[in-house]
Amino acid sequence: MKDREENKIEKRKKRNPRKVTPKYLDNAALYYLSRYATSAENLRRVMMRKIHRSANHHGTDVEDGIALLEAMIARYLDSGLLDDGAYAKARAASLHRRGNSARVITGKLRQKGVGNDDIAGALQALSEEDPDPEWAAAVMVAKRRRLGPFATQKTSEETREKHLAALARAGFSYDIARRVIDAESEEDLEQPS
Repeated sequence: MKDREENKIEKRKKRNPRKVTPKYLDNAALYYLSRYATSAENLRRVMMRKIHRSANHHGTDVEDGIALLEAMIARYLDSGLLDDGAYAKARAASLHRRGNSARVITGKLRQKGVGNDDIAGALQALSEEDPDPEWAAAVMVAKRRRLGPFATQKTSEETREKHLAALARAGFSYDIARRVIDAESEEDLEQPS
């Protein structure tokens, strides 16, 4: 039984990359899109790895693969299969629900290749849903990490500084971190002052 599993792993590792054709690229991209929501730039990066691997193995021209990829991405953008604005809004909402600050959300969207206009639109959509998304996210982080009024033990000045630092590392401004950590009770956090 163990030998059979090891053989499967070895076969998986030794699999040669497929030659890049329009059909192969299209199928690979559609499979990726069926599993993950992504931006056009991130899809381009994923497919470029496949193109480079294929070119190295089969000795084909990378430029031909790039031309096929650019045409495919343009087709997906025109058809609405790829929409950076919608992706940015959905990803920003998801990250906000987890308690990420606007700075962290912006950074993660930039890593995925989302443009500044789409990021600004996503952050604007968050502001429309929640009057103060930064405050809500900071309270969420404090609650999850048991900081400030959510702490289980009495906080000393040193602990307070550590709690402030934790919120600062999470991307929140000093003012918001201070207001959250210095709140007397959980009820004080319900409405931002």
